[in-house]
Amino acid sequence: MHVIPVASGKGGVGKSLVAANLAVAFAQAGRRVVLADLDLGASNLHLVLGYQAPAKGIGAFLNNTKAEFSQTIVKTDVRGLRFIPGDQEIPGAANLKSFQRNALVRRLLSLSSDTDILVLDLGAGTHQSILDFFLLSGRGIVVSSPAVTATLNAYMFLKNAVFRLMFTLFAKNSPAFAYLEKTRRDGKAHLYVPQILSEIKTEDPESYRKYTEAASHFHPRLIMNMIEDPKDADVAMKIRRSCEEYLDIKVEHLGVMYRDTIQDTALASRLPVLLYKPNSVISQAIYRIADKILQSGEEEYSLTQKDVDDSFQEASAEAEIDFESKMEYVEELLHSGALSQGDLLETVKSQQLEISKLKKENNFLKYKLTQAASQGFKP
Repeated sequence: MHVIPVASGKGGVGKSLVAANLAVAFAQAGRRVVLADLDLGASNLHLVLGYQAPAKGIGAFLNNTKAEFSQTIVKTDVRGLRFIPGDQEIPGAANLKSFQRNALVRRLLSLSSDTDILVLDLGAGTHQSILDFFLLSGRGIVVSSPAVTATLNAYMFLKNAVFRLMFTLFAKNSPAFAYLEKTRRDGKAHLYVPQILSEIKTEDPESYRKYTEAASHFHPRLIMNMIEDPKDADVAMKIRRSCEEYLDIKVEHLGVMYRDTIQDTALASRLPVLLYKPNSVISQAIYRIADKILQSGEEEYSLTQKDVDDSFQEASAEAEIDFESKMEYVEELLHSGALSQGDLLETVKSQQLEISKLKKENNFLKYKLTQAASQGFKP
């Protein structure tokens, strides 16, 4: 069973839309798919699929981990796709106890007998449970957008995932674990992973070997959503460079998705965008990403530098192609009368407001970074 966790460093970047529509694409390709809503603090994936709030979901199971898990799984209108809703039956569901998390993981992995692909829509943020679910696969997906806060949070999510991987691999009585704990207590979590590994290699060669073996199969994948212009796709390079330099991991680029109001229309129509308008630019981008995932298979592999370079070059080319398709689509709508010049002006105005908001956000972050740098802080 191919486990595909879908995460984001922050909310509002379209993570659930990506997870739901990828699951639909996999099912349409003939795979037996289960989509699980693990955003337990704010479960709303059922809305993307067009369902009412579930009567029973993961919250009910977490209340009684000995209950029959199959009762939480529901069929959907998409052939081959089943859904596990995440309700909010228990307060603090996002902060799972270890026994609840372990029970849930066991039940999810037990679906392998009749499931080809398990898609996990994770909550936003870096809570320990979210990181553990993400690390169920070495090739989880991180969804980001070009906004400065989104890219920064995507990087911070991956940083936390790397440290979580270390803590789970190192025995609690090992020198490596003691070194990590001391680093955390001394407020030196900003140290770059290569620096930490260099120390661990000297002090605890066995733990170093364990980590490097696991890390050789840890290759997160990136999707840049809500881009407006082909140049926005270049923002992904910042995440890539930071991950390679500071975390010592390679990130593969799965592709880009343009911001499209059709997402909102599809949501209001209670349909995944792939079913609402399969020929739209955003739907074609999702199908393209799904094909890449299916072609790569589920086996672990070592990602080469050429693989990484190729994935980023391909994503850049796709951004250009999709932009042309998007402009052609707008032109067709104008000529057909489906989109008036007034509608177009309103769209431009809303985008200008969004750009203005992002600029203010960017300036604020630059100010905070300048302050931090002046105090001798290193990211």
